[in-house]
Amino acid sequence: MTGDDRSHDCLIVGGGPAGLMAAIYLARFRRRVCVVDAGASRAALIPRSHNVPGFVHGLSGTDLLARMSAQLGEFAVTRVEAEVTVLRRHDQGFQAIWNGGAHEAATVILACGIVDTHPPFDEWRAAVADGLLRYCPVCDAFEAIGRRIGIVGPLHRAAAKALFLRGYSRDVTLLATGQDDGKAAASELTEAGVEVVVAPGLRLRRRDHSVEAVFADGRTAQFEMVYPAMGAEVRSYLAVTLGAEHTGEGYLKVDDHQRTSVDGLYGIGDVVTDLHQISVAFGHAAVAACTVHHSLPRRLA
Repeated sequence: MTGDDRSHDCLIVGGGPAGLMAAIYLARFRRRVCVVDAGASRAALIPRSHNVPGFVHGLSGTDLLARMSAQLGEFAVTRVEAEVTVLRRHDQGFQAIWNGGAHEAATVILACGIVDTHPPFDEWRAAVADGLLRYCPVCDAFEAIGRRIGIVGPLHRAAAKALFLRGYSRDVTLLATGQDDGKAAASELTEAGVEVVVAPGLRLRRRDHSVEAVFADGRTAQFEMVYPAMGAEVRSYLAVTLGAEHTGEGYLKVDDHQRTSVDGLYGIGDVVTDLHQISVAFGHAAVAACTVHHSLPRRLA
């Protein structure tokens, strides 16, 4: 959208629910804000969320983003469709590079999110839109009550998701891909009534209104919905290159004000937690935005 060569009070990297919420707060604090977004928000894939307060029948991720974008559009916020490729310290703040140009900001909020590792499923995007392939049982397991459910992934990663979903359906099967160290969970899964099928070389495909699992030996199994549990790439590399502390999986470590170990750099939403919830992202955004506002020189009318 618009560009602005002035130094900003805050650069927000990522235009998903967390980034947009932080921008709305800071705009209302009358701070100079720039939101840079590459257009790959994970929230855009949500067919319908039922955990957003006030929407009795839920709303889609694209609808949520459109509503928040329109709300932010009421303020003088610089918005850029681009990918920040470099972030470095500069004077008393930061310098970010996108589209070959350098831009300065006193503080930075990273709301970059994650990228899910998808199962071997050529039609995964359409299956997500139709509610056949789902990534967040915390979000939508209630809609899976009584369904035939498959969970796909390494045993050690998929076990917890399978046990969680067992609280919603008696028909839960864990399709364990590859060899891993999750055998300790096998007895707990068996006791809970979760069937475990070792399935190296597994493929998924659409079949009518279901997902068909195709095993290496040609056998097949039908599921009304499938939950991948194959991990994700945490988009924390901009902070990591600055030396920010992070977990082994790449999630940024932050304090109770969303501050990373790098002064002036904040992390919010999925980039700091594996509880991938819109409501959590909103809370992070509010806390970070208020902290950023109070960390900057006082603004006088």
